[in-house]
Amino acid sequence: MKKTALIFPGQGAQKIGMGKDFYETFSISREVYDQAGKWLDMDVKSLCFEENDKLDITRYTQIGLLTTELAMLKAVEAMEIVPIVTAGLSLGEYAALTAAGKISVEDAIRVIDKRGQYMQEAVPAGGAMAAVLGLDVETIEKICADTRGIVEIANDNCPGQTVISGEAEAVYLAGEAMKGAGAKRVAVLNVSGPFHSSMLKRAGERLAPELERVCWLDSDIPYVSNTTAELIRDKGMIAPLLVRQISESVRWQQDMKVMMDMGVEIFVEIGPGKTLAGFAKRINRKIPCITIETIKDLEKLEALKC
Repeated sequence: MKKTALIFPGQGAQKIGMGKDFYETFSISREVYDQAGKWLDMDVKSLCFEENDKLDITRYTQIGLLTTELAMLKAVEAMEIVPIVTAGLSLGEYAALTAAGKISVEDAIRVIDKRGQYMQEAVPAGGAMAAVLGLDVETIEKICADTRGIVEIANDNCPGQTVISGEAEAVYLAGEAMKGAGAKRVAVLNVSGPFHSSMLKRAGERLAPELERVCWLDSDIPYVSNTTAELIRDKGMIAPLLVRQISESVRWQQDMKVMMDMGVEIFVEIGPGKTLAGFAKRINRKIPCITIETIKDLEKLEALKC
């Protein structure tokens, strides 16, 4: 079998109807949705499958998206696909931890419910995020440091795509300076808060006790931390890193390079959309990335067994 990495997208990938075909086709996927509903006393199926105005609200986004990724993961695991490493972008890191055998499905879903709640409640007035296209990270870092107010790198996604986060005025001023420094475009994002910035530190502090109660598991499969871009094998390191992850940068480009250096031959993105596959192409076109978002996509996994 080819050396495989399983990767999982984060908030923004969600869409109505995600995972419905998995629910209708596979009992192991159906069980994830049904159990999540019982654990949280919530109609998770309707949240994901039916038109509603909740799915784009942070708390509900996180519940719906993680449940869907884990339901799809169960179908992938049933095909005896065993990764050598996993990683997930922001929220997706919890799916990656499950895929690596570091946390149970129940614990992951219970924690993500609290994570979404605390992030939603911690959102301060006057926060913003913006995508910066076509400017190098070093220049972006310098401009952020030189800008008055709070503005920080939230995501280093791939060459030419970085997200900044912080106070709305500081994000605007930094964005204007970045345009002047040669950025092709600076686009303000339609998000509910300045995620992955120091303005969300309180949410991480509130989540810490929830993470301490998790029964972290030993496993042979490492995952790559968003926060440090390092391979993590020791379960004792996971909770502190997840506390930091809420208010620190997601180093996705570096995460991908760590996995490539391990000898990964193919990436498998599990979840709605093709966001991470797009990033992967811009980081290294030589290593393929297949996407799993419908049951028909599972046919692609046969190629991994060659």
